[in-house]
Order: sequence, then C-alpha cells, then structure tokens
Amino acid sequence: MTHSYPEDSRPEADEAADPGEGVEYRALTLPSQANGQRLDKVLAELLPEFSRSYLQQLIEQGLVRKKNVKPGDAVAAPAKASLKTKAGEEWVVELRPTPQSQAFKPEPMALDIVHRDEHLLIVNKPVGLVVHPAPGNWSGTLLNGLLAADAQAAQLPRAGIVHRLDKDTSGLMVVARTRAAMDALVALIARRDVSRQYLALAHRPWRGGERREVNAPIGRDPANRLRMAVVDLALSPGKTASTTIEPLVSRDAWCWVRCTLGTGRTHQIRVHMASLGHPLVGDALYGGAPAGGLHRQALHAWRLAFVHPMTGEPLCFYADLPQDMAEAGRLLGLSYNESHPASP
Repeated sequence: MTHSYPEDSRPEADEAADPGEGVEYRALTLPSQANGQRLDKVLAELLPEFSRSYLQQLIEQGLVRKKNVKPGDAVAAPAKASLKTKAGEEWVVELRPTPQSQAFKPEPMALDIVHRDEHLLIVNKPVGLVVHPAPGNWSGTLLNGLLAADAQAAQLPRAGIVHRLDKDTSGLMVVARTRAAMDALVALIARRDVSRQYLALAHRPWRGGERREVNAPIGRDPANRLRMAVVDLALSPGKTASTTIEPLVSRDAWCWVRCTLGTGRTHQIRVHMASLGHPLVGDALYGGAPAGGLHRQALHAWRLAFVHPMTGEPLCFYADLPQDMAEAGRLLGLSYNESHPASP
C-alpha cells in the first residue's frame, strides 16, 4: 500500500529536512511477497513509475527510511539497497528531483534539421553535443533539444533516437517521430540496410591500398576499461565489427579517408583506424594527436542513405565537413572537397 503526502503534511520524522521544491513523500506498507526481498527490488515493484536505478540513488542519499510499526515512532537510519525486507514493514520514500530524474525534459536549442516529414527527422549534429543524458551530461543533450523541438518526441523511447554519435563526432543522424517509424528504423539498422559513411582525417600517409575491408572484433580494452580495442573473441568478450576504408587524399604525414560502416560498434572507426596504424587526428584516446588546430577526433558522419521505412522512398543526405575539420585539412596541406552524388 502507498500514500502520498503534500509537503505541508509530511511525516513528523522528516520535519528537519529541507527538501526544496518538487518533493513528494510516499508511505509504503510492504506486502507479503516482499518478505526476504532486496529493498531496491521491492521499491521498484511498488513504485513502477520510477526506474530501479533512480530508486537506488534515493536509497544511497538516505531518502528511503524505515518506520517502526507503531505510528509516531521515529524513522530509522538510512538503509541500503541490498537490505532484506519483511512483510508489514513501513517505509517512507522521499522523492526529490535528481539530475537523472529531470534529464528527460525539453530544452530549446538550435538544431540543424536537414529533413523533416511526418515519420522522421534527419539532424546534422554539431561537435560537442552529447546525444543522450548520462553522468556528467544530464542536460543540454540532443535528446533534450528534440523534446523541445518536436511535441511527438515525448511519446517515444529516447525521444526517437535510434543510433548515436560520439560527443566530438559531427554529422548526420536519423531520428524517428512515430513509434512505427522507430521500430522500422531499428530493424533497418539491425539488417545493415542503412548506409552510413564518414570522412576522417588521420595520421600517416595511407598504406592500405585503394580499398580496405577491416573485419576485426571490438570489445572493452582489457588494459583500459575506458576505451575499446580490437580483441580476440576466444580470449575476451566483444562483437564482430566491419568497416570499409577508402583513401581520398594522402601525402606527407596525413591522409583523408572515407569509412563505410558494416556494423555500428562503439568507437568502431576510431578503433579500426588506430589498429591499422592510422589513428585519427585529435583522438587522444586512441593514439592520435592534435594537428592543424584540431583537438577533437577528426571524424564526421558525412552521408546517410536508406529506403524510407514508411513510404518506400529512397533517401540520401549529405553534410559538409564542419569548419574545424576542413581548416585542419587545409593547414596540413590536404584540402579536400567532397562531392555529393545525386543518388543513394
């Protein structure tokens, strides 16, 4: 059983708290099936509108407290998520806003929307924009901008986002506007029926021939869990990954390449290029160094092509190189003017 208290009639045991705006209290009496269960699991079942991770945060912050069975008794010391509960126990949950609980809110921002129809959007993501809210970036993300730009986004998981780009990678993304389109786009990507091509500026002159197919599994780097690496699947967990790499301009100590994704693993192009001895300019995580004034990985999602999942129309979009990448290439003596063919 649960009860909600308005702020001016909250339980006496919490009188000393200074909860601030937006606080709600829930009083819980644990049912028989809660006997011997973890506290966080029981709360997730009794408060299904909140995620288990959010409730775990409240527990860690001391905002979930056990009351003695007798009314009026003091609230006990803060609990732990792993605490085993007993049927009939009474608890008070203080629902305070946290960065995570407020992350999925609209935030108006300037978005470069390349295409819009009733089913989907094509967005040209700028450098520095995080796609999803996460620790360290609970606001100011593409998801927040989509919620402000499109009323339909609030009705979809992740505001319709079906794939992502790294914070410091620029370029094209497709975003769903309806649930049917979202499910269909996810299926297209899973079947590898969405063509995604990137332009990259890398260290060293190209040495891999006119076209190189890289088929190398990617997983967490066993020596550094903060990065990915090419792994031996017999020894380490990972997933198959394939990238087609074509040189565009190569001279002196640098090269421009075009990369076509066969799969979409985390940091895939960055890892595959580094494994070939061509780390991306500015990509410190994978052995690259700043050059031409560029201090972020020189990677841009240049071309996106697929058959519209709802209308069957062939679609093909291009996004010009961002200014910092184009200028870096010029300063390094590798000016490159990408062409935009008319057909997918």
